[in-house]
Amino acid sequence: MDAAGARYRLIEHAPEGRTDEVSALRGHDPAQAAKCLIVMVKVGKKQTRHVLAVVPGDARLDLQAVKALLEGTYVAFAAKEKAEELAGSVSGTVLPFSYDPRLELVADPSLLDQPELYFNAGRLDRSVALATEDYVRLAEPRLAAIT
Repeated sequence: MDAAGARYRLIEHAPEGRTDEVSALRGHDPAQAAKCLIVMVKVGKKQTRHVLAVVPGDARLDLQAVKALLEGTYVAFAAKEKAEELAGSVSGTVLPFSYDPRLELVADPSLLDQPELYFNAGRLDRSVALATEDYVRLAEPRLAAIT
């Protein structure tokens, strides 16, 4: 993020992975949290795609919206083991960035209403506060209504 000129700061806090609780520890509204969920979508009979869905911390992911977006036939949260493999981190510490070509990054556009987004920094006791426009520039998510 330094090399890209991103405006961010690190926040140390007690270990926590639940959105409401970690938002309170970090001192911000849960709407500013970038909640990251990994979803499996069946497309046809033989193809499975995975999505890293990023939504505001106070919102619920609309699985049917993700299924429609990918023109899928079935949708569910990915198995924990598969999600951790694709994310490269354990549950509760998933970053709102995809580093695996098998994991499509989709962010809800309502996140853009926030000047700054907060997310765990790959571990439960450290978070990042990142300027929203820098997040969009660096992560290049597909923006789609998924809440």
